[in-house]
Parts: sequence; structure tokens; C-alpha cells
Amino acid sequence: MKFPGQRKSKHYFPVHARDPLVSQAQEAKKMSRTHIIGIDQTLVDIEAKVDDAFIEKYGLSKGHSLVIDNDKAEMLYNELKDNNMISNEFAGGTIGNTLHNYSVLADDKSTLLGVMSEDIHIGSYSYRYLCNTSSRMDLNYLQPVPGAIGRCFALISEDGERTFAISEGDMNQLRAESIPEKIFKNASALVLTAYLVRCKEGDPMPEATMKAIEYAKKYDVPVVLTMGTKFVVQDDPQYWRDFLNDHVTVVAMNEEEGEALTGATDPLEAANKTLEWVDLVLCTAGPVGLYMAGYTEDSAKRETSLPLLPGTIAEFNQFEFSRPAVKDSCENPIKVFSHISPYMGGPEKIKNTNGAGDGALSALLHDMAANHYHRNNVPNSSKHQHSFLTYSSFSQVCKYSNRVSFEVLAQHSPRLSRGLPEREDSLEEAYWER
Repeated sequence: MKFPGQRKSKHYFPVHARDPLVSQAQEAKKMSRTHIIGIDQTLVDIEAKVDDAFIEKYGLSKGHSLVIDNDKAEMLYNELKDNNMISNEFAGGTIGNTLHNYSVLADDKSTLLGVMSEDIHIGSYSYRYLCNTSSRMDLNYLQPVPGAIGRCFALISEDGERTFAISEGDMNQLRAESIPEKIFKNASALVLTAYLVRCKEGDPMPEATMKAIEYAKKYDVPVVLTMGTKFVVQDDPQYWRDFLNDHVTVVAMNEEEGEALTGATDPLEAANKTLEWVDLVLCTAGPVGLYMAGYTEDSAKRETSLPLLPGTIAEFNQFEFSRPAVKDSCENPIKVFSHISPYMGGPEKIKNTNGAGDGALSALLHDMAANHYHRNNVPNSSKHQHSFLTYSSFSQVCKYSNRVSFEVLAQHSPRLSRGLPEREDSLEEAYWER
């Protein structure tokens, strides 16, 4: 596993290099490995530039997301193809994107659960999905289905507005018996999206999702949920509050989803309210940057050396050099908040907003997995005197998530093609060291 983030640390990483504690640990046992697990609606993103008449022709709602049937999807795709309107086709799915980016950043294994067409033809959507997926993602547990995987059309109008048309195919046909219990024993996280439990009546996907959550709880694996879209949340905010409270450890959302969930327009206040139901919150807020909120053990809190920030909570980042912990594992839990503005003010030209939040979450997952890996292999390290969720502090995770988001915004694909550079001329070392 690669070190999570480009900063120096007195705690050696990887754990098999230079650390005298490890030589003792290696004599007793083989180095243990870890991975993260994700469940996704496997789909391909198809991006095309269209006019308003095209959107009206297919009965879509400009600027919104609608589900269309397979026949309409086939007609729409053929028209785009015949008129050379398609600009990009990428493997998609919010969890698929997140796992891919995790595997690229960590250079380590992730495991995808979902469906895949049993007959794959060159040039088909399934073929495109496999071509654009990291070889470090384990796809051996995908459930074969007779039909197509999902297709998500991102139709970009002349004014830049994005309209989404989704054809689900068989993407929601994952069955509970296709969730293997054995892979949860050494996992660092189970990653889900809100879409998984909001399917058509009769679809087996929600039951499969709940089975995975059951296994995660059995093996004490943190459950991480990304909220998906504000439209899913605002239909029934109380359902999602209860769901978070009952099943979720870490939630990732943007400021719109935070408002739909809590009623708070300020992302910091929304993150604070969300801590009533979960242990750690990652909230991206577009040009404002991103926030983290969580708990730490009072006796292990660390004050920041950075300027204290104003907000709805005065000087909210006072203890951002602390590390996140599960509230119930703390004797005296205290709330901790951190914020960072967009890296270098954001890209000069934003090429793609689809996936920036997934990129930020993949960095957080890398840090969580690194903590699990280090704790298993160097249990006597001072890093593990308390039961923390991440390897790094709130502040450092913010920097890492921020940097990965920048990389995704600056490219067309929501999936990274390479890890972060080892050294960057534009990135002063102080950014990582402080």
C-alpha cells in the first residue's frame, strides 16, 4: 500500500521499511493485507453535446435526472452515434469510480460487488466498463446477468446545463446470495451509495445491500455512505436520518445533500447536525472547498497551528490536528471540524464536475485503509494507542481529499488514470508538512 498523501511523517510507511517494530512483528506473522469493498450499480457514462430540441424529443427534463426504458435508451444512443454527437464514454457508477480511484491512489486492492453481462462483446458497454477499470479492482465476485448493465447519458446543452437520462438495464439485479461473507473479514470499509436502497419494487439490490451491511457489522467494518444526489434525500429526509443512525459510520455528501438532510444551508452547520447520526462527515462545498466533521478522544486532541477560522461555529478548526475516532469508542468524545479551500484556487478550467466528490472520498478511504493496515502490522505503534478511524489528522485528510478532487476536476473522466505525482513544482512542501 502506498503512503496516503505526499507528506513526510515520523511514522514509517510502508510498514515494512525502516521501522524497527516491524522486524519483530514479521518474525511472528506474515504481513496482513486489507482491501475495501464497494457495491455499485454498474453503468457506463455516455457524454454528448445536444440542443434543447433533442432533450424535448426524448421527453427529458433539462437539468434533471430521469430514468428511461431500454428501448428509448437504444433509440437515443443510436441517434447520438449516427450523428457523431458522443464526446466521451467512460466506466461510471459513483462507487465504481471511488474504488477505481482508491486502487490507483493506494496501488492496492479493492473489491467490487455488482452485476456484469455474462456475454461481453468487443465495443459493448460491458466491454467499455472493463477497459476503464483499474486492474487492482477485484471483479471476481460480480454476479453475471443475461441483459445489459446500466447506461447514464450526460447530455450537455449549449448553455452548459447537464441533463441525465439513465437506463438501468440489469444493474439492480444483484442478489443477497451474491454477497460473499468471507471478504469482509479483513476489509477496511464497506462503501455504499444511497441509490442502492432506492430501487423499483421487486429489485433485489436493496436486500443485497442490507446483507452486506449485516456482514460489515459482524466483522466491525466501517460502513461508508455517499448520498448520491439531493433529490434522493429530499424525498424522505427522516428515512435517511434513521438509515444513517442505524447503519452508517462515515457519510460523504455535498452542501446541497447536506441541506436536504438537515435543513441547514451552511455546510459546516449541516456537517455538525449530521454528527447526530454518524461518526465522521466529509462535505464538499464546490468553490468553498470541503469540510470534515467528526469526533476524537478528548485526551488525544491536538490543537492546530494554522489560523483559527470563523464560521457558524466560532474557531471551529481549533483541534483539526486530531485524528477521527468512532464516538462510542471514546471515553470523552469531543467534536472536531476542519476546512480547506480548493487546492490552488481550483483548476484554471474545470473539465468535469462529475466525480470530484468521489475523488475526495477515495482519498479518505485510502487513509482509513492505511490505518487498518498499519494497526494490523504494527499494533504496538504509538499511532494506535486509541482506536482511530484514519491514519492521519482531520487537517491532513482534508488536504489529501482536496488534492485528489482537483485532479478529477481538471480532466474529462471521473476516474484517475494515474496516482498523484511524487513531487510537484506547483505544490510547496509546506502544504503537506504543516
